[in-house]
Amino acid sequence: MSVMEKIGFIGIGSQGGPMAERIAAAGYPLTLWARRADALAPFLAKGAKGAAHIADLGAVCDHVGICVVDDAGVAAIVDDLLPAMKPGSRIVVHSTILPDHCVALAQRCAERGVGFIDAPVSGGGAGAAAGTLTVMCGGALALFDAAKPVFETFGGLIVHMGDVGAGQRAKIVNNALMAANMGLAHAAMDVGAALGLDGAALRDLVKASSGRSFGFEVYARLPTPQAFSHGAPLLMKDVNLLKATLPGNAGAEALSSAADPFLSAASGI
Repeated sequence: MSVMEKIGFIGIGSQGGPMAERIAAAGYPLTLWARRADALAPFLAKGAKGAAHIADLGAVCDHVGICVVDDAGVAAIVDDLLPAMKPGSRIVVHSTILPDHCVALAQRCAERGVGFIDAPVSGGGAGAAAGTLTVMCGGALALFDAAKPVFETFGGLIVHMGDVGAGQRAKIVNNALMAANMGLAHAAMDVGAALGLDGAALRDLVKASSGRSFGFEVYARLPTPQAFSHGAPLLMKDVNLLKATLPGNAGAEALSSAADPFLSAASGI
């Protein structure tokens, strides 16, 4: 798709902000909306435009990315956005939300001739700034192909996982596994202490041995579980999304059981 395609973005927080910056830096005309007008200032200084209302943004954009925290936030934005968007445009949800919610939103969009892709991301603000996010996409292949040049501005690995909702399903499995690995690291270090092993030596050993994982490496950098208090609620949300999507599933329960002790300790619950 031409770089002259007009892009909208809503959700310019710690991850969405760098994503929006990368889109603008690639030359796309970018329009933003934020609840606080002052949050737009750094982007306006770099050439982006600000919209006074969500509907104003929707009316002028061909592609609108949404990167807010939860299902309720996405639903509220789509309620305002969709009536203003022209047929042939598309909505892309980068938030991590329930897969079934994405299916319902896609149906609403289809009724108005608007495309829909769920494209949650992994890699955090640093990955967004570096253009190395993993982007997990669900939706029609033609829509994915049309949106991919935008995703390439902030993404490294960009994968079409299947129909609408598939991106969300992949994201919550990935994050639940990350949470479980951190939970198992927490348990392993407790066991090591019970066996009288030096914690620093055990961390260094595992990081170089067969028990290593990315989750263990993140855990090993924490002075205490509470030092992960910023990330724990997000991982807990994604574990709960997996359980809600697959109630009673043994695998989902196993991941949750492994993750819960660490996430509870990190959250101070």
